[in-house]
Amino acid sequence: MKPAHRRLTVAIAASSLVPTLLAAVILWQSDLSRALRLGSVAGLIVVWASSVIYIRARSRYHLRTLSNLLAALREGDFSFRAREQSRSDPFSEVITEVNLLADTLRRQRVDDLEATGLVREVMAEIDVAVFAFDPSHRLLQVNPAGEALLGRDRTVLGASATELGLEDCLSGAPARTVQLVIDGTGSRWEMRRGAFRQHGRPNQLLVLSDVSRALHAEELAAWKRMIRVIGHELNNSLAPITSLTGSMERLVRRDPLPDDWQSDVVRGFEVIASRVEALNRFMTDCSRLAKIPEPTLSPVDVGTCVRRVAALEQRHPVRIVEGTESTVPADQDQLEQVLINLVRNAVEASAETTAAVEVSWVANGRWLEITIRDEGSGLANPENLFVPFFTTKAKGSGIGLFLCRHIAEAHGGSVLVRNRNEHPGCEAVLRLPSVAT
Repeated sequence: MKPAHRRLTVAIAASSLVPTLLAAVILWQSDLSRALRLGSVAGLIVVWASSVIYIRARSRYHLRTLSNLLAALREGDFSFRAREQSRSDPFSEVITEVNLLADTLRRQRVDDLEATGLVREVMAEIDVAVFAFDPSHRLLQVNPAGEALLGRDRTVLGASATELGLEDCLSGAPARTVQLVIDGTGSRWEMRRGAFRQHGRPNQLLVLSDVSRALHAEELAAWKRMIRVIGHELNNSLAPITSLTGSMERLVRRDPLPDDWQSDVVRGFEVIASRVEALNRFMTDCSRLAKIPEPTLSPVDVGTCVRRVAALEQRHPVRIVEGTESTVPADQDQLEQVLINLVRNAVEASAETTAAVEVSWVANGRWLEITIRDEGSGLANPENLFVPFFTTKAKGSGIGLFLCRHIAEAHGGSVLVRNRNEHPGCEAVLRLPSVAT
């Protein structure tokens, strides 16, 4: 008998022995005959011993039943159940609660298995490579897309990130585009890295998505658009030049020359010079698109930058709505160029009104937003605002807003131009991270 159960038996026997002895003494001192008294005392002792043995057996049965239930739960067998007794029995209440606990754990286990099955199915079907690494950069798990990327089977489990060519992905920025050379093949991948814990240990989850084909397709589409634009612009300039040179050649070959031939030739050369100048502007704008440098970040005071840009505009009043003192990590020259373009657009849109262009800024969490508002006629075609060389201005180049967006995105921000809701005109919102990312 185990010590705990032995102690329980001794306690039960001791607690019932005192009243049994008292009853025996009372019977022995009664007026009954000696034989009857001996029989009564013997009967009491038998009843006491039987009761102790019965209680000992029942308690031992209940404890073993409860132990088996808990052992089954510990082993993950939630189908094991104990037969419930009368609800008035405290032990039956314990059994009922344990059975209910087993039901709850079984439902949770089924839910977990279904969720795990769904995750595994998703991981098997998606076309992105997923890797899980332990703290020592050893591979724990990989999905089929990851196996296809490595060109191997699951024997790679346990291999180091260095052996797999993925060591650089486990350090540095958690989200970026990387160039990977695996099995002699190089391509560009969008990388995202996160952390998770398993058995209390911190691990890393690495997700790689092949963007080479998408980038190549976008690059090809961009080249096609650029070629169409260049061809259109060249045709617009060369067609009239060719026509005018042919007309002037025929004019000067006439004999005799007409009286106004000189004025016709002068007008022809003026048109040719105008078209050559327009073509030169176009080629200059193309060069600007190709020469945008990477931003050199340093702390820039937003208020000082806005006031400097506003002071450059002399054609129309620019009103500054002072915001809180804010500093952003930016390339000051490029940031000022963006603000100059946006303020100039607002001023040109407000040329026929007396209302001032308004510039304000506000910190919004980890972002800073600079807003330029005008009260012009608004935007008639906002969909094509950021398309290179698209413009609604007579002498516009169509690259101003495109450059603004390119510079903003290089800083980790964005540019939004939209019509105002409650007032005429439109507003441009330059959004920049207020801390380095």
